[in-house]
Amino acid sequence: MSTSAVRAFLDRHGLAARRDLGQNFLVDASVAERLVSLAGIETGDGVLEIGTGLGILTRALASRGARVWSVEVDAGLVRALRAESALPPSVTLIHGDALRIDLEALAIEAGPGAHVVANLPYSISAPLLRRLLDLREQLSDWSVMLQRDVAQRLLAAQGSRDYGSLAVLHHLTVSVEKGMDLSPQCFFPVPQVRSTFVRMRPLRPARVDGAELALVETFVRAAFSKRRKTLLNALRGGVVDVDAVAAALRRSGIPLDVRAEQLAPDDLLALARAARS
Repeated sequence: MSTSAVRAFLDRHGLAARRDLGQNFLVDASVAERLVSLAGIETGDGVLEIGTGLGILTRALASRGARVWSVEVDAGLVRALRAESALPPSVTLIHGDALRIDLEALAIEAGPGAHVVANLPYSISAPLLRRLLDLREQLSDWSVMLQRDVAQRLLAAQGSRDYGSLAVLHHLTVSVEKGMDLSPQCFFPVPQVRSTFVRMRPLRPARVDGAELALVETFVRAAFSKRRKTLLNALRGGVVDVDAVAAALRRSGIPLDVRAEQLAPDDLLALARAARS
């Protein structure tokens, strides 16, 4: 979809890309087809798409033979897409906010083994990724477009600068696979950052259930809240039993002056469990 075609579509409906929604529309159809392949979408799959945008990725999903439930927060875009019958019959277009809509109900409607495909603006990427972790029992996988720095935090290895609670929570619950980096020229308006497409698949069997994940999250966020401090000092003054964590460190032979970023996800999980017992 050329820049002129995008501008013409938006102009016909009195629309413009909204900065408050972080809108950078995917416009390269060939890239959309590759993303669908990287997401592992096959004929007959049920797909929950978050962020319809101009429908480029939506149409690529439908052309693969998927049944698509596509959620778009921008009411103007929803009206424009419907007015021009821009989406195939196999697509159900839904006006809603992905942070508030009942994603679990949509995943159930999409059927067993539903997939999620999303192009996420920076402002909602972290909370939406967290919501998807809660839905992992209903999903086969989810493939998301992220700003590259968020993807780097998601993929970060123990001890690296980007390693933090986001990487730890995902390591404990899903496998994370980098798909591809995308040039800013694949989007309109052209963003000032690069994007990365990442696919996540829930670990089976689950290592951490939903109730425990919330407790682990509280521990891990506190652990990384003061990166220059030792783990024990970062945890002081919060809701975590610091004495129990210190005892667990001694039992494990881990120095008491260790920092959170020096610990593997499995170590942090063990400490979180020790702190609550």
